[in-house]
Amino acid sequence: MKQIAKVLFPVGVPEPFDYVVPTGMQLACGDFVYAPIGKQMKLGVVWGLGQADTDRKLKDISERKNCRALNPGMLKFVDWTAKYNCAPLGMVLRMVLRSYKALDPSPIVTMYTPRSAERLVGLSAGRKRVLDLQDIWPATASDIAKAANVSASVVRTMAGPSRLLEKISVPLDPPFGTPDPDHEGRQFALTPKQITAGQELADLVARQEFSIALLDGVTGSGKTEVYLEAAAQALRQGGQVLILVPEIALTQAGLRRFAQRFGTEPAQWHSAMGEAARRRTWREVAAGRAKLVIGARSALYLPYADLQLIVVDEEHDNSYKQDEGVIYNARDMAVVRAKLSGASVVLASATPSLESLTNARTGRYAHVILPERPGAAVMPEIGLVDLKEDKPENGRFLSQPLIDGIAEALEQGDQAMLYLNRRGYAPLIICRACGEKLKSPDTDSWLVEHRRTGRAMCHLTGFSMPMPSACPECKTEGSLHPVGPGVERVAEEATQLFPQARIEVLSSDTAGNPERIRERMERMAAGDIDILVGTQMVVKGHNFPHLTFVGVVDGDLGLAGGDLRAGERTYQTLVQVAGRAGRAEKPGRALIQTHMPEHEALEALAAGDREGFIAAELSMRELLGLPPYGKLAAVIISAPDGKKADEFARKFLAKAPRAEGIEIMGPSEAPIAILRGRHRRRFLVKAEPMVNLSAYMQAWKSRLRPPHKTKLQIDIDPQSFM
Repeated sequence: MKQIAKVLFPVGVPEPFDYVVPTGMQLACGDFVYAPIGKQMKLGVVWGLGQADTDRKLKDISERKNCRALNPGMLKFVDWTAKYNCAPLGMVLRMVLRSYKALDPSPIVTMYTPRSAERLVGLSAGRKRVLDLQDIWPATASDIAKAANVSASVVRTMAGPSRLLEKISVPLDPPFGTPDPDHEGRQFALTPKQITAGQELADLVARQEFSIALLDGVTGSGKTEVYLEAAAQALRQGGQVLILVPEIALTQAGLRRFAQRFGTEPAQWHSAMGEAARRRTWREVAAGRAKLVIGARSALYLPYADLQLIVVDEEHDNSYKQDEGVIYNARDMAVVRAKLSGASVVLASATPSLESLTNARTGRYAHVILPERPGAAVMPEIGLVDLKEDKPENGRFLSQPLIDGIAEALEQGDQAMLYLNRRGYAPLIICRACGEKLKSPDTDSWLVEHRRTGRAMCHLTGFSMPMPSACPECKTEGSLHPVGPGVERVAEEATQLFPQARIEVLSSDTAGNPERIRERMERMAAGDIDILVGTQMVVKGHNFPHLTFVGVVDGDLGLAGGDLRAGERTYQTLVQVAGRAGRAEKPGRALIQTHMPEHEALEALAAGDREGFIAAELSMRELLGLPPYGKLAAVIISAPDGKKADEFARKFLAKAPRAEGIEIMGPSEAPIAILRGRHRRRFLVKAEPMVNLSAYMQAWKSRLRPPHKTKLQIDIDPQSFM
């Protein structure tokens, strides 16, 4: 009998491969091994072990890598993610193995530190400068040389016979500081209601078993300080804590806040990190030494040694949905990860998703409510500006009520914010001579003018070109005209109206690196910006104590198109936007410009009738069998030309399994019918609550293999319908 190991590789394969375990090699599930695949030697993970008497010609495993194995909970989580989301198992493992170098111990580097505080006489000027350095030690020879303006050889010789410096060997990737759960670093004293809420969450964590709680608090109610009480409990128990945030900007904002609470900065994980930082975080998380992690959705797939709490901040946010590669919703996968690890989950939001709210109200989740802001802070007054009556001047986009609101805030020494979720200067460029609309090559998407950089860009594909002086179609010079506003155009108008004001734009185009985002947010919080014009980056989790007026330039923007969650999303976004105002002693006010003041989401917002909106939206969902009263999946088919896409879509539909409780709609052209030269067709699949929709979709997918250059993707619980 031979011992057989099933080895999964982090590539697009659906299952592990069988290999013979050489005599004398000791293996366990989760071990990292090298094995031949084709003509290459690849790193994989042992997914299963067994005995077999087989005549198959199997290759031997070449080597077991001497490093910490993935634990059983991690293997189960990878399996579950793949099955639920109809994704190749190897591609999910690839999300886990984001840094191969992290499997090795940290490289060791030589550093230097002063041997004595004494300063000897007769030293050269260069050596004196070295010894006079402060707050640098220990440091490498090159860093010291740069700081003291000497050569690296001078630094090295100071560790020689003169014994001025001591040479030490330290890891290149230092460990993270250990957070202190009892550190006195709260931003403010908790109110009785916050103390009660924090204790309720901490009690769930103390049980050290799977639990889910929805922390449902109005904007500015102190949700972060409350869920950090649960984090403190997990840290007291020696466990690891993961705090998921939807944006890198929030990651940066959270670092200082959490460092203040626990006395040290948490480890971080997001797409803007360099390889060295990724390597360090991955290794320290796997070893269990990184106790507190803050990150974007992919941080969920780090190999935690003892995960006891996951917090999903702004749990309703669409950024938790990954739409490329392995398509998954990090909020839902966080619940699964916690269940497989016996951990607790806290879902926090001022505007919870209807799915989470329904689970809380039916008792599946604990429901912890913060109904008010602490102290003197009160919820902002929200009003609607009917653009059919209060029309902006020709060529303008700000109505008189918005202009008056900004002026009043500035006169009182406060700040104003203008919100528009459109990047750039104008979302459409049209030729006045021939009517041509500038589109991205090979994509059914309009180009956006960015006047700040002088370019026309596609926000779907990243295509960019210099803004043409003539129409590419009819060649007429000076005929291209911007249509509609982006944040740059709104900022231009605000500058003309308030020339003395300090105005800045914040969007993903202008934000810069994470450090620049943090610096911008700190200046806004300090009152160094008078008017901030921004996209959704300004909405989430920021606390600006001097901000008293918020103007929404286009409240109808999220209601366009065929999005089944349009009303819910619009309500959530505008509540979050308005909630930036009046978070300190001064009351806040928000005005929303709209052509549809009668829309139920906007009416509920202005009336402060959250329960009325929720009841109406849930009633509509129940009538149509939509989540949370049903399940959805999408099929996206793409091919190099429309005929091939249509042909495969028809064949695929014919292969759909017959099943009760399933309704298939489509195929139809996607709203973005052509993307990067590929023609796209979509199905929407609706299922009753008791149907295992993932299993149904996987069975359907397995019945027909797409032809060459045709792609098929399954999206369980789609959030976007583009």
